[in-house]
Amino acid sequence: MTVTLPSPASPLKIGTRGSPLALAQAYETRARLAAAFDLPPEAFEIVVIKTTGDNRAMIDADRPLKEIGGKGLFTKEIEEDLLSGVIDIAVHSMKDMPVLQPDGLLLDTYLPREDVRDAFVSPSKSALIELAEGAVVGTSSLRRRAQLLNRRPDLQVVEFRGNVQTRLKKLSEGVAECTFLAAAGLNRLAMDDVPATPIETDDMLPAVAQGAIGIERRLDDSRVADMLAAIHDTTTGQRLAAERAFLAALDGSCETPIAGLAELDGDMLRLRGEVLRPDGSESISDDQTCPIEDGAELGRAMAKGLLNKAGEGFFDWRA
Repeated sequence: MTVTLPSPASPLKIGTRGSPLALAQAYETRARLAAAFDLPPEAFEIVVIKTTGDNRAMIDADRPLKEIGGKGLFTKEIEEDLLSGVIDIAVHSMKDMPVLQPDGLLLDTYLPREDVRDAFVSPSKSALIELAEGAVVGTSSLRRRAQLLNRRPDLQVVEFRGNVQTRLKKLSEGVAECTFLAAAGLNRLAMDDVPATPIETDDMLPAVAQGAIGIERRLDDSRVADMLAAIHDTTTGQRLAAERAFLAALDGSCETPIAGLAELDGDMLRLRGEVLRPDGSESISDDQTCPIEDGAELGRAMAKGLLNKAGEGFFDWRA
């Protein structure tokens, strides 16, 4: 493979949001690219891009994501800069990515996946079962809200927006007794001091693509495509193909509480999926296996099966 490599004089520009977690993911991408091509870190420039979703007033208002524009709030400006050539690649948390990318962009490179589990975060408790009746819990995730209320309808769930540090600050101020974060984010930030307890996936199925980092590029940029191929993790790609096909066939927006997880065992793939009413009053799920190469097909079939199982009226609240 012959690739015109970047250099400190002509660096490859990596676009990212400016939160500590987003930056950690960009640094990991830079480190993997530098190692793959034996280049100094200075051959890659981290470009911080402020997105609409990073607006401080919007975060402080603690409004649900679906009310202020959906997942695209965290990608629009980054993708505009990628299309215009301001940056060469964009690094994203895959659980925050819409299932469709703008014309001219492709998202087909994934780094090795981190811990997929949610983490229960509280200074005084270690599990949901320890919370008293009527306890106040904080989350900005529609999925987590629905799952929590499905298991514990007595809980009071309040909006909890912002990055990891912002949410921990709100917790320390007593806004809620506990919150929930992705274990992957805590691991990537080496936040061992956070009072967090991982929740097994049998108890809380995670968001689709949780724990995975995706790298977006221009469709016609063959140079970048060749470079990214050197750091792409095939296993993560196989898992996400099934999960994101499931999500796309159900509802690619952030208006429906959806959970999904694909796991590999030899040449077989196991896919679990769940869709809930936002108030947690009903949950439907499925669990199937197939050959790895049929993962995306299984994702679409599972989504169709859950839609049929939901029956008339399940999604009426969306109107």
